[in-house]
Amino acid sequence: MGDIVDIVLGLILGAILMYWVYSLFRKKKDREITEEQSTVILNKIRSVCKLVSVEGDFAEIYHYENTKDSFMSLFRSKKKALIVIKAKAHIGYDLNKLNMKAENQNKKIVLSHFPEPEVLSIEPDLQFYDIKNGIFNSFSPTDLTNLNQEAKEHIKQKIPESGLMETARMEALQAVLVVEKIVETIGWTLDYSALEISNREKQSLEE
Repeated sequence: MGDIVDIVLGLILGAILMYWVYSLFRKKKDREITEEQSTVILNKIRSVCKLVSVEGDFAEIYHYENTKDSFMSLFRSKKKALIVIKAKAHIGYDLNKLNMKAENQNKKIVLSHFPEPEVLSIEPDLQFYDIKNGIFNSFSPTDLTNLNQEAKEHIKQKIPESGLMETARMEALQAVLVVEKIVETIGWTLDYSALEISNREKQSLEE
């Protein structure tokens, strides 16, 4: 009778030990999977990188004039042109600047900071009118490259007064929702309660 009791106790202790080892292995495996998921989510969000939220069209007239001295400043040669700049500006967010941390236990991504909108790109289209070359000073391919850069800077200076930045700020919540959708793709949740969201933005979300 005693031998049977010992065998039964041995089986019970063995089963308990095996269950404990299995539970420990399973918890470790679940933790590894969860940590891998959080890494995947963070990398996936950053892979979106730059998110365009507002697009603006500009049309500007730009007067270009350049004077060049030649032959020891004995002669001055001037070139000038009237340039119509048509440009498209993209305003949005660099998602690499998000402040996020993963709560693996709760399968939650906490978003504590959202960046300010910035100019992501400017695509200028230059049309030249009334081109006048000087005798010793004419337009070259390098001039066209420089003028494209000057046109970008000219449009960039116009953006603050255009209202595009303010419009982009109003669209910030929509950008957060894009991030939320990315997080939800693998069953996690996004906590952005730390962000300051205006009542108008909340109402637009509810609608």
